[in-house]
Amino acid sequence: MAPVGVIEPPVVGCRGTSLVKFHAPEIVLGVGSLAEAGFAAARLGARRPFVVTDPGILAAGWVDELLAHLRDVRLRPVVFHSVTPNPKDHEVRAAHELYVASGADVIIGIGGGSVIDAAKGVAILSGNGGDILDYAGVDRATRPIPPMLMIPSTSGSGADVSQFCIVTDTDRSVKLTIMGRALVPDISVTDPRLLVTMPDDLNAATGLDALTHGIESFVSLAHNPLADVHALNAVGLVCRFLRRTLTDPTDTEARSRMAQASLEAGLAFTNAILGATHAMSHQVGGLLDAPHGVVNGVLLPHVIRYNARAVPQRFVDLAGAAGLDVDGADGEKAAELLAEHVRRLADDVGVPSGLAALGVAEADVPLLARTTLDDACLTTNPRPATEDDVLDLFRAAL
Repeated sequence: MAPVGVIEPPVVGCRGTSLVKFHAPEIVLGVGSLAEAGFAAARLGARRPFVVTDPGILAAGWVDELLAHLRDVRLRPVVFHSVTPNPKDHEVRAAHELYVASGADVIIGIGGGSVIDAAKGVAILSGNGGDILDYAGVDRATRPIPPMLMIPSTSGSGADVSQFCIVTDTDRSVKLTIMGRALVPDISVTDPRLLVTMPDDLNAATGLDALTHGIESFVSLAHNPLADVHALNAVGLVCRFLRRTLTDPTDTEARSRMAQASLEAGLAFTNAILGATHAMSHQVGGLLDAPHGVVNGVLLPHVIRYNARAVPQRFVDLAGAAGLDVDGADGEKAAELLAEHVRRLADDVGVPSGLAALGVAEADVPLLARTTLDDACLTTNPRPATEDDVLDLFRAAL
């Protein structure tokens, strides 16, 4: 029998003689693990670590605790704390300027996905030069980058273990996806205590982001047996524990399980990539600066139904992992049950039922659909999508 909080996935194995590569950082997970940050940074060779964060994490006191641990091992940290949600190109540039001026070395991100993406942006520029917008796409950063230590404060982004960096091009109001194996951090330190200071809306949004990571990576064209196990486990953990973190924010078990869900979903999607939900969500976030996880929660049920025609059997496994009774159900029925389940969960955690409530208008849809086609995440969606297909999905989600 599997231990509590762990899903027993279907038996998976390598297909024939196919080669599987699995990228992961060193992982430190557990209550109180923030105390390990000083030693971890020192092992990476830090002398003057560069700490990237945001005003909320600063106000919550977590940066002060981190700085104390860094100073305990005789490091001299520098802090940049001007990151906003959906990190902007100019924020990355400003952080990089401070990094260079201060003579910093190891880069530490403490915060949510936006902070960690900004920290990765600084690493890219410090090793490769140019402008952050030059690196949109896959493996554009070809030169070595500084060591990175990431400390997540939310339970959903997975950025602390992923090869993704998402930055907003403010001139075009578009989110750019930067991917590359070099962007997988060297060390991830996940301390569930940090999750307690999240506002409820951020908790809900990041939890739905983790769920989307698990579902999309499991049906991705690039899925593999190692990623599959983490994806299914993440889906089960979110479906069991997200509501509990909202009804009782001090529930230590629920917080720890959601921290685990975020970590496992991150390991899944960095190795299997994502799909149409994220490709579309990035466009809405870029245009309206909308919360990424909330947009995912609105779009995901529609994309599940769309993709069910391509890989129906994969949705039987996903629905089972979510705790649904799918005995005797075919793939498309299981996908419909899962889509309805996701929508109920989104309702329960306060996510709007449509994109219109977030400010998306019918007039925005053609532009959103066009820019979606350029997003790297769409390439691994299990069902091909034309511009008309994406238009239909956006309109269904309004």
